[in-house]
Amino acid sequence: MLTDREGSTVSKTILYARVSTVDQTLGHQQTQAEAAGFTIDEVVADHGVSGVSTTLAERPEGRRLRDMLRRGDTLVVRWVDRLGRNYQDVCDTIREFMRRGVVLRTVINNMTFDGATKDPMQQAVRDALIAFMAATAQAQAEATKEAQRAGIEAARAQEDRYRGRKPSYDRAALRAVTDMLAQGQGTSAVAKVTGLTRQTVLRIKEDPAAAEKALMAWGM
Repeated sequence: MLTDREGSTVSKTILYARVSTVDQTLGHQQTQAEAAGFTIDEVVADHGVSGVSTTLAERPEGRRLRDMLRRGDTLVVRWVDRLGRNYQDVCDTIREFMRRGVVLRTVINNMTFDGATKDPMQQAVRDALIAFMAATAQAQAEATKEAQRAGIEAARAQEDRYRGRKPSYDRAALRAVTDMLAQGQGTSAVAKVTGLTRQTVLRIKEDPAAAEKALMAWGM
């Protein structure tokens, strides 16, 4: 809280930003908040942290935020996913802040959550909305992670198709095969010594340059 000239405490409006990707800059989140009509007294931001695996209390600036908030303060976030993307953590965090007399407001959709209401029905609606938004934040994170995983797998499959089949031999085996063939050893004898199949030895014999290229493509 701020203090006025008479020594009385004045409530503060604090923006909390979690910057986890390059397109979620602190400046962007602050500009959005100010454009929505918020007058920000202080900005607290965590950079490069996951909202899924790291709770608010585990983040350096998240801990500072929890310590500095006082009754009557307003906490502004772009959306609840800035607090985190774990359903239980987000729900617990918002409810704790409300019990402490902190008002939470979101830039997107201009949502307000506080502990002022004593009406059970209004409390139930408010808590249900908090739960829904927290669940949505986690679901979006999981969907994004799954899409990223699928994209990586697709890219890997495409790369594998480009590189062709992975060689069953390494560079030492290739050298042994080419050396033995140069010495006039037969295909069966080379296969027996190196542990490779006759078909593999024959392919190397027919096109040693292609065999070398395959190793290079796979970084072997």
